[in-house]
This record gives sequence, C-alpha cells and structure tokens, in this order.
Amino acid sequence: MSTKNKLIDAYIAKSADFAQPVLIHLRELIHVTCPEVEEKIKWGFPHFDYKGEMMCSMASFKQHCAFNFWKAKLMKDVSLIANAKEETAMGHFGRITSLKDLPSDKKMIAYIKEAMQLNDEGKKLVKRKPTVTTQFVVPDYIIKAIKKNKKAFATFDAFPQSHKKEYALWIDEAKTEETKSKRIAQTIEWLEEGKPRNWKYMDKYKK
Repeated sequence: MSTKNKLIDAYIAKSADFAQPVLIHLRELIHVTCPEVEEKIKWGFPHFDYKGEMMCSMASFKQHCAFNFWKAKLMKDVSLIANAKEETAMGHFGRITSLKDLPSDKKMIAYIKEAMQLNDEGKKLVKRKPTVTTQFVVPDYIIKAIKKNKKAFATFDAFPQSHKKEYALWIDEAKTEETKSKRIAQTIEWLEEGKPRNWKYMDKYKK
C-alpha cells in the first residue's frame, strides 16, 4: 500500500492556487494506478519512484506546472518528447495551467501503466558515451542579438561555457525563425535577471 510523503504535502500547499488542483489530481492518479509508488523530493520537486527506480515527477512554477516521465524516450507516444522541447514548457504535457490542459484520466492512467511496465521489465535509458569534440562555439547571430542588451550580454559573457551552450543550443535548434526569435527574446529577458537556461529547476531561483 502506498503512503504519502509529508514533504510533498508541503510542496503542494506552498504552490500557487492554480497549481494545487493540478498537482493533487496528478498525485491521486499515480497512487490509484500504482499502489506501490514511493514519493520523494528530489532536486526540489516531487518524484514518484516504482520498484526502486524513478518513474515520473511533477513541478509547479509561477505560471504553470510540468509533468515528466523519467523513461519517456522509451515510451510509445513520441509526442511526449516533442512537448518537452517545445518553447519553455520543460514537461511532457507542455505548460499545464489547469486541469483542462491534462490528457484524460484514461490516457494518463495508460501512460502511468506503461511507465510502470518499463520499470517492471528493468528497461534502462541508454547513456551515450561522451565523444571528444572541439569546444562549442556560440553562433554569431546569437552573440549579436544578446549584445544589443548590455545587461544581458554582461551576464552571458560571465557565464561558464556550459550555460552559454545551453542557451545557444536551445535557440539554434528551433525549427522556425518565429520560434527562434521568441527564444532569443526569452533568453535576453532571463539573462537580464541573471538566470541560466534551466533556472526553473534550481532551488536558488525559486521564491
């Protein structure tokens, strides 16, 4: 029989009003579908483990929630990975702002069962061996765009190479010029605030 972690109770209670019903509903669906689930707080947000392995997680931010399956790359629905890459969602169901943004309960339960099965079968994510490459160079058009804002460029210039690369790859991998422009604008906004690309998952930036 599954038990609930008080730390996750506290996390939900501290979340924004719009987020609480979403987090509560997702949590209940996981427990109903997977009675053996184990709740934990990892990296500052709720995770749900099954048979000693991570299965899924959820998080709330100022204006949206996110939900992720740990082994989404092994799941049948390829849209899960596509959603996570779209804009600034950082979640397998995009930016969740209400219960209406979630798939139907039936579909969610099917996803959770598939995630459970992957753990049951001991399926592992394949870790790619690191390859020797030359140092990443940020494309000129990105540098020029950021330089137009002195404060943003000062932050970017002071960042370690890994932070610069995260921003540059996110912008450069956009499939359309419109999306690329939106990402550049978002990058400059975050840089003005002194934030790295993945600041939403860093405890120091959570309020």
